[in-house]
Amino acid sequence: MTAYMLAHLRKSAEVHPEVLEYLERVQSALDPFSGRFLVHGGAMEVREGQWPGDVVLVEFPSMAHARDFYDSAAYQEIKPLRTAHLEGDLIIVDGVDPDHDSAEMAAALRSA
Repeated sequence: MTAYMLAHLRKSAEVHPEVLEYLERVQSALDPFSGRFLVHGGAMEVREGQWPGDVVLVEFPSMAHARDFYDSAAYQEIKPLRTAHLEGDLIIVDGVDPDHDSAEMAAALRSA
């Protein structure tokens, strides 16, 4: 099942050169794990609550691919280039099957 890595990054006043180096190197770290950006910054419209910063969404073929990317030597080497200069949160989450039905999910929760 497809998995996603979602990051909520708070913007800093200026882009640090190490963040630019991170951006230059992150795709080559993603490639061996078939990770691909679906959202990377971009325009945002907040409809509920507050969301200061940017969203990054990366798709992986599976949760194992996402974990393996995050734990890889290549990513661990460049991660400090980002984390030293940008505050944020990062999660890995399983996607849903193509036939996912939220009404069926509600029915199962009701009967549990």
